Order: sequence, then structure tokens, then C-alpha cells
Amino acid sequence: QVQLVESGGGLVQPGGSLRLSCAASGFTLAHHAIGWIRQAPGKEREEISCLTSSDSDRYYADSVKGRFTISRDNAKNTVYLQMSSLKPEDPAVYYCTTDTPCYAAGEQWLEVRGQGTSVTVSS
Repeated sequence: QVQLVESGGGLVQPGGSLRLSCAASGFTLAHHAIGWIRQAPGKEREEISCLTSSDSDRYYADSVKGRFTISRDNAKNTVYLQMSSLKPEDPAVYYCTTDTPCYAAGEQWLEVRGQGTSVTVSS
């Protein structure tokens, strides 16, 4: 079964850090671009970061640039999102997905999205 499973969300104080994980199963993550999106109540879905299949390029939304870092561990078939200096505007459900701007035409296409993990920022 092809799936992505996120973990690592939770409650953190403003200025704190969290690391989200997204484990892939049923397919080889290293063969695909992968990214993170977030959805907050009442707000539009936001693409916040992605990584090309070759790991040669990364994209970050302006809202998270300099604070979030995306990385991949191919041995674990897992992608991570290290979030630092969390702000009150960061709370959302965070999803990992293969449907990202980092996808390159001609690559193998596989559309998968996880169930999400919730991040809350509050003092």
C-alpha cells in the first residue's frame, strides 16, 4: 500500500522548535520530489517547502524561509521538516505530499498525501 504517514506535531511555545517526520511506504521516496503543505482553519492551503527528487533544489515559502528546513533520509524512506523560531501564525495541520512544485516534468508521477499532523503554537 502506497502511503505517507506524518508524525511529530504537537504543542510548542512561540520561538520553539519541532521536527516533523513523514515516512513513506509502498514506494521509494528517493525517486520522487516531496514537499510539505499546511492548512490552517479558515485559511488557504499553503505550500511551504519541497525537495526535488535529486535533492539538488529546495523551495521555501517566504513565510518560513530561514526558519524551516526540509531534508530527506533515503535509508529510512523518510522526509523531515525541521521547524524553528515558531510563530503564532504557524499553527496548522501539516501534510507531506508528492504533489509539489519541485516535481519535474518527465519524472515518474505518483500522487500521495499523508493524513497530516497538527502543530499548535501557544504560550
